[in-house]
Amino acid sequence: MSNFHIFRPTGRTAAAALVAALLVCGPALAHEFKLGDLEIGHPWSRATPPGAKVAGGYFTVTNHGGAADRLVSVTSDISAKAEVHEMAVKDGVMTMRPVEGGLEIPAGGKLELKPNGYHLMLMGLKRPAKEGESFPATLTFEKAGSVTVEFQVEGMNAGGGMEMDHD
Repeated sequence: MSNFHIFRPTGRTAAAALVAALLVCGPALAHEFKLGDLEIGHPWSRATPPGAKVAGGYFTVTNHGGAADRLVSVTSDISAKAEVHEMAVKDGVMTMRPVEGGLEIPAGGKLELKPNGYHLMLMGLKRPAKEGESFPATLTFEKAGSVTVEFQVEGMNAGGGMEMDHD
């Protein structure tokens, strides 16, 4: 006879488990910032190995307003320099370059910065980005102004895809 039991939550036990999970995960899921008509959702970065000189930053911006706006600059205490970059693959060749003039967030639209697309490039890291920690960055928009958001540092493999190393 076996000495283990399978636990199958039902009724109140399942409800209590769900509530406990939401309490633990809730703050991570509700990781949003507002600036006027703009909503910045889930700013995050990948953990970096010791000695890394760069990190990426990712988030979404939803424009609930009737006029377009533009992300024009980014600053962060974790790095000497921060730029908006675009990564693309054409004919099997990956390229990464700074975006000149910022990125537009259309009226009633959404901008997504993610691995393998538009993203922040944090260059000249002053310290590693460690999983489970966070760091502030200030996003500046052409019309809405500036807002400081917290980037949650996730695991090195978060978000899938690949990142090109910058020197």
